[in-house]
Amino acid sequence: MTGRYPLRAGMGSTGRVQVILFLAGSGGLPPNETTFAKLLQKQGYTTGIVGKWHLGVNCESRSDLCHHPNNHGFDFFYGLPFTLFVDCAVGAGSGVLLDYQEMLLNSCKLLLVCVLTLLALRGSGLLCAGWRLLFHLSAAALICFLLWFVPFGLLRVWNCILMRNGEVVEQPMNLQTLNSRLMREAEQFMERHRDGPFLLFVSFPQVHTPMLVTEGFAGKSRHGLYGDNVEEVDWMVGRVVDTIDRLGLTEKTLLYFTSDHGGGIEEGPRGGWNGIYRGGKAMGGWDGGIRVPGIFRWPGRLAAGREVAEPTSLMDVFPTVVKLAGGELPKDRLLDGHDLMPLLEGSSSRSQHEFMFHYCGMYLNAVRWHPQNSSSIYKVVFFSPVFSPAGSSGCFSTGSCMCHKPHVTYHSPPLVFLISSDPSESVPLTEQTDPRVPEVLQRVQRAVEEHRRSLTPVEMQLTWRKTLWRPWLQPCCGTFPYCTCSEEDTHTTG
Repeated sequence: MTGRYPLRAGMGSTGRVQVILFLAGSGGLPPNETTFAKLLQKQGYTTGIVGKWHLGVNCESRSDLCHHPNNHGFDFFYGLPFTLFVDCAVGAGSGVLLDYQEMLLNSCKLLLVCVLTLLALRGSGLLCAGWRLLFHLSAAALICFLLWFVPFGLLRVWNCILMRNGEVVEQPMNLQTLNSRLMREAEQFMERHRDGPFLLFVSFPQVHTPMLVTEGFAGKSRHGLYGDNVEEVDWMVGRVVDTIDRLGLTEKTLLYFTSDHGGGIEEGPRGGWNGIYRGGKAMGGWDGGIRVPGIFRWPGRLAAGREVAEPTSLMDVFPTVVKLAGGELPKDRLLDGHDLMPLLEGSSSRSQHEFMFHYCGMYLNAVRWHPQNSSSIYKVVFFSPVFSPAGSSGCFSTGSCMCHKPHVTYHSPPLVFLISSDPSESVPLTEQTDPRVPEVLQRVQRAVEEHRRSLTPVEMQLTWRKTLWRPWLQPCCGTFPYCTCSEEDTHTTG
C-alpha cells in the first residue's frame, strides 16, 4: 500500500499481537500514510478495493473511518474490513487469544463452583456463608463471564462483517455467498469505469483458513478442501481476466496476481504447501513464509512466458503503478520499493534491491543481499523461531510463531545461506566451507546500520491498548449491541 516497510508506519509489534485482532480496535494504517491509491486519484484514476482490508477502520468513534480504505485513496470499497478468521465460519471454533479465553472461562467455572459449594454447605447447615460473600462471588463470576462472552463469544458478529464504503451491509457475513458477491462487485466496478482510467485491487479471502465450502466447488479437486478453494480462486481470477477482455481493455490493463505470504505450516494440509522452501507463514525471515509467486499480464506491453528470478517485493507495487499512471513519487518520505517495469519489460536484468530486510514483527529477522555484478544471493539470519513441541517443524503449541524472547533463538554468529544455490536454506555456510562469509557478515552489518539510521520513531499500531476490543469503535448495523443485518434485507433489523 505504501511502498515502505511496515514498521515505518508502526504496523508491527514487539510482543505477541502481530495483526489486528478486533475490528473495534483503534490501531491501523495511519491517516498520514500515502498509499498508491491516493496518488492515482490525483492522476484522474477511479480507485476501488474489493475483498479483504485488515488495516483497521476507526480511531476514536464508530464513524470516523480514519483507517478505512475510503480514507486511504480508494473511491470504492466492498468487502471485509477485516480478514477471514476461523471465527467467521459457524462451528469452526476460535483463533483469537485462545489461552486468554481458556483462562477467563476456567476462572468463571471456578467462581461458579465456589458459589454452588457455599450454597450447598449453607443449605445443609455445615457452614454459615454470608450472603454478602455469595453476592460478591456471584458478581465476580458474572463479570468474568461477560469479559469472555462480549468480546470473544460474539467474535463472529463483531469481526466478520461486510461493508460497502462506510456502511455495514451484512453482520455477520454469509460465507456461502461471499465470493459470488465479491466477483459481482468487481465486475460492476470495471464496467462502470471502463471509459476512464481505473485501479481495482481485488483482495481474495481465500486461500485461507477457515476453508470455504462453496456450492459448485465442494469436491471439485482431487486435493481435498484446500484444492477446492484453489479451484474457486482460479475461477475468481478467470472472472476478472474475462471481464477485462470482454470490455476491450486487454492491451490497456496491467494485471498482477500474487499472494501476501506462504502457507501456514501449523494449519497442516489446510495451510498450504511451501515446496522446497523452509518455514512458513509468520516465521519472519524463512523463505517458506515470504517467497510467493507473481504473475503479470499485459498483452502488447509485456512479453508472454518471460520469467524473472530477481529478488523483488510487494513494496514495488507502489512505485510501479504510480509511475505507470504518470504520477510523482512522494519526496517527503523514504520509499523502500522500486519500479518493476524495467525488469518486466527486459530493459534491466537486475533488481534494484541490493538489500532486502525481512522483519518478524518489529524485529529484524534476516537480510537478503544480492551483490552488484554478481549472480549470488545471500541471506543472513539473526534468529529463528523456537518450534513447539520440540522436534516439530512449526509452532504448533501457540498456533503460530512469535518474534520475541523466549520464543526465538538468536544466532551468534548469524546464519549465512547462499540461497541462489541453496534455496531450501538447508546448509548454513561457515568460514571453512566458504571464505566469503566474513565479508558477507561485514557488508550486511553495514547495510543494517544504514537502514536503521533511516528509521524514525512513530506511534505503534499493534499495542494491546490499540488492539483490544472497544464497544464505541464497533462498526454496527442496527442498534448496538444488537448488530445484525443481511445484504438481502430491505431494512436493517435489530
